[in-house]
Amino acid sequence: MIASKFRGLVAAAVIAVAATALFAPLAHAATPAPGYTQFDGCPSEAENPKSEVCTRTVVDGGYFQMGSKNVPITKPITIVAGTNSSFEGFYTNSKGGMSKASQKVPGGVVGLTGLTWLLELLGSEALTLYAVTELAGTPDLNLFAPPIELPIKVHLVNSTLGNNCYVGSTSNPIKLNLTFGTTSPPPPNTPISGKAPEFSEEGEIVKFSNGTLVDNSFAAPGASGCVLTLFGFIPISLNGFVNEQAGLPSAAGNNATEENFNLELTSRERVYP
Repeated sequence: MIASKFRGLVAAAVIAVAATALFAPLAHAATPAPGYTQFDGCPSEAENPKSEVCTRTVVDGGYFQMGSKNVPITKPITIVAGTNSSFEGFYTNSKGGMSKASQKVPGGVVGLTGLTWLLELLGSEALTLYAVTELAGTPDLNLFAPPIELPIKVHLVNSTLGNNCYVGSTSNPIKLNLTFGTTSPPPPNTPISGKAPEFSEEGEIVKFSNGTLVDNSFAAPGASGCVLTLFGFIPISLNGFVNEQAGLPSAAGNNATEENFNLELTSRERVYP
């Protein structure tokens, strides 16, 4: 049903990209042309000949809930990459991939660990906690063949937790399968629905705006690498505190995300004329 909804969008996007490729010169430089600088991060032909279409996705709202913690998405997350002409593959240069946007975690470190004595030791300002979503594998971001597969890990950022406090890893990622349609999660979660984006064109750029992707069928592993170092030399693992307070690890059916997004794409030859 989702495929049929997007058949017209796919055809329009493919025609637009093919037309720009036909009449544009081959890429010879890795500096985006004026009007296409937002695609900086998509490889030029010299950097990766497989990269034929440049894409830029911005997640600018929604939430990410795992276990008992729900983090609103208030800072835009940007993903810039190239694909082949069938919108397959995920190719980046040194400026591409997923941006590291810090989302403020309600309750801070105390809410995450339950260690109220940290307030007296460090003060509330020092205990502000941020969650940064990072890629933990190669995503499949083909908008025209959902679900969107996005392997991630969540970096919990605060000096109290050390520099390597994560939920998820490259070997054990949080595996999101995002859809515009309606989910079929295991209980106790119930189905939720996304929203198909609106199609438009602006010059040689194809746009998909105001869409919503959802998933509430994924599992979340326990925390790892969370270490409090007292007096500069006494390490105390906080993994157990984080897991107990946050309800981690959390089985599928107990987690959810809703991600409001905008996506734009164009021919690589337009980005690097």
